[in-house]
Amino acid sequence: MVSTASLAETAALIGDLARANMLAALMDGRALTASELAHIAGISPQTASGHLAKLTDAGLLTREKQGRHHYHRLATPSVARMLEQIMSVSIEREQGAAVRGPRVITGPRDKALRYARTCYDHLAGEIAVAITDGMIEAGHIELTAEAGALTPKGINTLQSIGMDIDALTVSAMRGKSHRVFCRACLDWSERRHHLAGTLGAALLTHYIEQDWVRRLDGTRAVAVTPRGQAAFEKTFKLPQRQ
Repeated sequence: MVSTASLAETAALIGDLARANMLAALMDGRALTASELAHIAGISPQTASGHLAKLTDAGLLTREKQGRHHYHRLATPSVARMLEQIMSVSIEREQGAAVRGPRVITGPRDKALRYARTCYDHLAGEIAVAITDGMIEAGHIELTAEAGALTPKGINTLQSIGMDIDALTVSAMRGKSHRVFCRACLDWSERRHHLAGTLGAALLTHYIEQDWVRRLDGTRAVAVTPRGQAAFEKTFKLPQRQ
C-alpha cells in the first residue's frame, strides 16, 4: 500500500504550475526537449531543467538522449491515467459539479479536443467513445470498467483493416509489456469509456499510419481525415458526422 508521505510527495510534484503545464503537454504521448517544455511552461530553460530532474527522479518522466538533445516523455501509461483523472476532477471542481446550472459541460471547451484527441498513446474524445460503443455493439470486444477482451469477431474485423493482431497478442503473451492488453479508460470529456491498453495504443498507431487521423502541432487534438471518417463509419458503424 502506498504511504501517505509518497502520496503527498507525488501530489506536490504535480501541484506546481510549471510542472503541471509540462506534464499536460506530454499527454499526447510525444517526447519534447527541455527547451520546448520551458517555452510551454513559460519559464527559463535552467528552471525547467530543475523541474524535469525532479519529475524524472520521481519516476513520472523518462529521459532519452538523441544527438545533442535530451527528450522527455511520460514514464508509463499509469502516469498518463493519473493525469487524465486529475484533469477530470479539476474540471468538475471548476464547474461546481452541476450545482450552478442545469447542464454541465465536462472536459475541454475546445470542440476539436472534445471530438478527437490523444490520451497519452490512444484515442480519446467523442469519436473514441463512439468507436468503443460500436465495437461493443458489434461484438468485437467485451468491456467492463475493470477489464476487456477482444473477441474472435473483433480479431477478424481488425485484421480486415490491416492490423497484425497475431503479432500484437503474441507480444503481450510473452510478457514484453506490463500493460493490460485491453482495458477501459474513462473519457475526460464524454465521461464514458473509450478503449485503452496495448490494443488501444495499437489502434491509434494504425489510424495514424493509414492517414485516418493526423496529429496537430501544439495540441492533443487530432484531425480526422475524410478517409478516416469514411473508414470509421464503415468499420465501426459510426454515424455520419454532422
